[in-house]
Amino acid sequence: MSSSTREGEILTIKQVAEYLKVTERTIYRLAAAKKIPAFKVGGTWRFSLADIDSWIKQQSMEGLDTGRDSAGEAGEQIQDREKK
Repeated sequence: MSSSTREGEILTIKQVAEYLKVTERTIYRLAAAKKIPAFKVGGTWRFSLADIDSWIKQQSMEGLDTGRDSAGEAGEQIQDREKK
């Protein structure tokens, strides 16, 4: 499959879950909360592979930009304590 064909690929919940190595339930929750790029076709969620790849890059950059660790607020609390 060529990369241009793959970029236009539309994925199902199951395919996105496998791609991101998470459960289908996690993908349902993210889509319903509009935290992952998704759209509905006939009442079922669909995902653009190109949008998912962009979302992954964005999530990675946000993690670097904020200087927070995966704990979020815990990282801020540690930084606050270090300033004192």
